[in-house]
Amino acid sequence: MGTVFSFVVRAPRSPSVRAALARAVAWLHHVDRVFSPYRPDSQVTRLAEGRADLGACDPEVAEVLRLCAEIGRATGGAFTAEPGGRLDPSGLVKGWAIERASDILYRAGARDHYVNGGGDLQLRGEAAPGEPWRIGLADPRDPARLIAVVPGRDLAIATSGTAERGAHIVDPRTGRPATGLASVTLTGRHLTEVDAFATAAFAMGDAARAWVEARPGIEGLAVAADGPAWRTPGFHGLVAAERRSPAG
Repeated sequence: MGTVFSFVVRAPRSPSVRAALARAVAWLHHVDRVFSPYRPDSQVTRLAEGRADLGACDPEVAEVLRLCAEIGRATGGAFTAEPGGRLDPSGLVKGWAIERASDILYRAGARDHYVNGGGDLQLRGEAAPGEPWRIGLADPRDPARLIAVVPGRDLAIATSGTAERGAHIVDPRTGRPATGLASVTLTGRHLTEVDAFATAAFAMGDAARAWVEARPGIEGLAVAADGPAWRTPGFHGLVAAERRSPAG
């Protein structure tokens, strides 16, 4: 998927966990083969070019396109599976694939772990007994500096921004690259929606704050392209709780 994936698993060494980790890695490679818009032989590429129809694709393709349509409606059109007019559901696929990989590990008994795909994470359980995972968020203006540390158990975290890939997110409502924000990070329970919502929130620009604050179960932190940052009240509470914790 054009990025680096990593797994952190806190569990006793066992054949079942090792086998689950292998299945999770194989699943991510499968997703890349099916959904990559850069592979000429992927099902998404063949579908986009009219060389295949949906009925000839794996069932996951129809599932992903259905989820993309749902996110599109929930965001008022700020998210689409066809950015720039070409089929490319990548804005949802990575978070969906990571959440599925996490489910594979969880069902195998690895209850404390996280899966990280290019900075988008699905957290499960704890980093240590009684201790949440703690995820540092880089400042898009200075990647060597953390803008916040988010603690969490059973939490999804996704960031969209321009720091690594430039202005690559297109606002589907205008057809132009979104430039109002430098980055936006959202938290929630499920990375499938959190990752897609982060893409949509970035496309919304200044309107993202009101939309995120009105979305149940979703919190956010954003840095505007001209510098100022904002946090939803719930996100501010997460970070404040981390500062008060003995290990903070």
